[in-house]
Amino acid sequence: MKKKSLGLLPKLLIAIILGIAMGFAAQYMGSAGECIIRLGATYNSIFGNFINFCIPLIILGFVVPGIAELGSGAGKTLAVTVLVAYLSTIVAGSLAYAVDMGLFPHLVEAGMFTTSAENAEETVVSSFFNIEMPPIMGVMSALIMAFILGLGIALCRAGSLKGVFDDFGSIMTRVVERIIIPLLPIHVYGIFAKLAYAGTIVELMTSFLKVFVVVIALHIVILLLQYTAAGAVSHRNPFALLRTMLPAYTTAIGTQSSAATIPVTVDCAKRNGVQESIAQFVCPLCATIHLSGSTITLTSCSIAVMMMLGQGISFGQMFPFILMLGVTMVAAPGVPGGAVMAALGILESMLGFDADMQGLMIALYIAQDSFGTACNVTGDGAIAVFMDALSRRKAPTSEAG
Repeated sequence: MKKKSLGLLPKLLIAIILGIAMGFAAQYMGSAGECIIRLGATYNSIFGNFINFCIPLIILGFVVPGIAELGSGAGKTLAVTVLVAYLSTIVAGSLAYAVDMGLFPHLVEAGMFTTSAENAEETVVSSFFNIEMPPIMGVMSALIMAFILGLGIALCRAGSLKGVFDDFGSIMTRVVERIIIPLLPIHVYGIFAKLAYAGTIVELMTSFLKVFVVVIALHIVILLLQYTAAGAVSHRNPFALLRTMLPAYTTAIGTQSSAATIPVTVDCAKRNGVQESIAQFVCPLCATIHLSGSTITLTSCSIAVMMMLGQGISFGQMFPFILMLGVTMVAAPGVPGGAVMAALGILESMLGFDADMQGLMIALYIAQDSFGTACNVTGDGAIAVFMDALSRRKAPTSEAG
């Protein structure tokens, strides 16, 4: 019998608990405790450099095949579906920004993370050693190259080159699945051990618990908005439509993958009266391009971290980040944390997140990944209803069917 392995989320929770416990214990262990914390800091330094090296490669491996695949499709339905999915993602991110900026100043202590970092630097001088791993190109260079190659492959029908990047994307997916994700809990352990050693981990965890509550509430709000729009266009009861999609929501909580939930999403969409051809086209497509729940989570968590760093945040700074999220997460692999892995590049280049902040974002994102994925796939059903209503308006004779 195949042995069932422990999931990523339980591993992360164990790593967080062990890190906090070790950080507290190290405070009373003198030089031995400092040595333990520095050992974790050494691992974090090496692993963080490895992630930074992989970021441009992940962007190329994820974005090029995704854009090429979208561009190879034909017809107005594809273009309209992509536009609707992208606008839904942007609305979700903008909503998150507006709510976060109103609530987070009352929930998150400004400058908390800066204090933690300063305390940690005072008590933990540095890692034992560091291994430099300079990326082969900058993040923006990788993004621009990915757009050019993806669009070029689609427009020129470069099948051979597309095959190369499909294979390269598979390699980078394996790197994420077999190297980064398995080693991530140790990285998270080191981060939380360092923060606990600094003495402000309790306040930090309390703040992020409040952030998670806001994120889940925002997921519910965006689903209500999506189904209200779909119900208005299709002249259907939005709450009835949303209730029919509950099996897809609960399945996504278990799978943590939009791709793995596609069969259930398609079935729920058809039970909502969506034509089979529309359901089988829109739901798989939106599984790779429509990530409103993930956008809410990434926007909210990044704003919370920036507030904890005491940084100023403006809509002019966050809106371009939200716009880029809708593109960089295209075709994020169906593995836990795929969206945040694809977003690491713009977290670094646009918001200035260093390796520790990126590691913390990964941990925070994966902690609620089930609910973000559930929001994503349930929203796909709203887009399917919306697109079905548009297609019936263009072809009135299909109403009889």
